Amino acid sequence: MRAPTTVKALLHNQRRFRYHRVVSHDHHSHGHSHGHAHAPADYGRAFAIGIGLNLVYVAAEAGYGLAAGSLALLADAGHNLGDVLGLALSWGAALLARRGPSSRFTYGLRSSSILAALANALILLVVTGGIAWEAIRRLGHPMAVTGDTVAVVAAVGIAVNGFTALLFASGRAQDLNLRSAFMHMAADALVTAGVVVAGIAIAFTGYLWLDPAVSLVVSAVIIYGTWDLVRQALSLALDAVPEAVDPDAVRAHLLAVPGVTALHDLHIWGMSTTETALTCHLVMPQGHPGDDALAQIAHDLEHDFRIHHTTLQIELGDSAECALTPEHVV
Repeated sequence: MRAPTTVKALLHNQRRFRYHRVVSHDHHSHGHSHGHAHAPADYGRAFAIGIGLNLVYVAAEAGYGLAAGSLALLADAGHNLGDVLGLALSWGAALLARRGPSSRFTYGLRSSSILAALANALILLVVTGGIAWEAIRRLGHPMAVTGDTVAVVAAVGIAVNGFTALLFASGRAQDLNLRSAFMHMAADALVTAGVVVAGIAIAFTGYLWLDPAVSLVVSAVIIYGTWDLVRQALSLALDAVPEAVDPDAVRAHLLAVPGVTALHDLHIWGMSTTETALTCHLVMPQGHPGDDALAQIAHDLEHDFRIHHTTLQIELGDSAECALTPEHVV
């Protein structure tokens, strides 16, 4: 007799067996449906072009920054180098996320995207901190800067960052990872525009303090954006509920399922930066609702809350309370 039939029979005839466990996914014709896992296949060329363009620009910007004595250009070059690292880490993590599960890594390597985001954020903070320190020192001892060189080089950066952002524009609505890449590069284009303004202002006014002042503003913008990335990456690494998911709404949704009178041991966490998992005990005194009903619950959770991997345990609730019922127990 097949295992599922045996479990259902025990549920029906032997009340001492209190649960039936099922793992539900959204299955397509082959494999699982995970938006992040498809990013390398669809956008591998975009990642490669974006990384290549930004590497060339970083080298040119750093060279002109040293030649012109512009800390603003060096600050922006450091930021763009962080962008290159971020794109490379995102691409690498996306490739690793496609690897299947093993006996040791039962979820595969999906969480590598979380580690990549955290590493990228920490590197950016260190680099930006060094640039900000040098900018503060130069405010008291300004150095000669070629304003027109700063403006021209930074203007090229606007084109590079803007074009890189467009490479990910078509996928930003379906994939949160691609959306973050698009928004990051678009924001960089706006930041670089500030460097252009500083170069023009120096060329017309000769105020050398504008260069370190702009570099401090650029550093502040980078730290502001990076700090949020650190916070989100740390939260995901600690298995927090992803910010895009409202746990109270998920709880209310599950309690509204026909036949469910209570639930407990509800856990929601990010398997990666784009995939979310859920486990929960549902109390259903009328018995197991059937595999089709559980599949529908999993489908609704993915459609309404973008929860891709659902595991539900059914309990009848007619005997001793489950040891995991109290909210403080895990």
